Amino acid sequence: MPRILFLLAALLIAGAILARGWYGKRILIGYGGRRGRVNVEVWRGVFGEEPKALPAEATAEEHGRALREAALERWHRDDPPAARAREAARRFGLGVPPFTLVAVVFAVMVAKLAIFTGLAVVMAATALATMFGLVSIGSELKAVAVACRIARERHLFPRREDEDAVIACAEAEVWMQALPPILRWVS
Repeated sequence: MPRILFLLAALLIAGAILARGWYGKRILIGYGGRRGRVNVEVWRGVFGEEPKALPAEATAEEHGRALREAALERWHRDDPPAARAREAARRFGLGVPPFTLVAVVFAVMVAKLAIFTGLAVVMAATALATMFGLVSIGSELKAVAVACRIARERHLFPRREDEDAVIACAEAEVWMQALPPILRWVS
């Protein structure tokens, strides 16, 4: 049974890392370094100062990260239950894998659990946290899409290429944050 649990967890984790690489890292590598400008006054009129002060000229990755933060701030105001559910999935991924690892280490030390079984349990807990993160990513992508639509309508970016790069980076940033922190360190 531990072998099956380990194998299923490893497959889920590998798939999630590949998805993060395809939808996140690949986009950030391709578009993230592009320098662009944003109309700061229009930005303040649309999103306010809440997420962070946005520089007028920065990389698409920095603008995308700011756009994602603004989208999340707006989402917390407009749809608190969905935002809380996504935040709960994120907190689950933050706490459960390390806590499971600590519990398994103690169980192995007192010889109540075989090492491979303990490894399978840690992998399963990490896979469960990964699954929660990936299942709840759709609602965050929808919130970012709303902010991206507002950015397009208000012409926050003077050039269309800058706008496209920033929107792609904002969506990629969602994928970069989808995995639990323990897997973000690995990949």
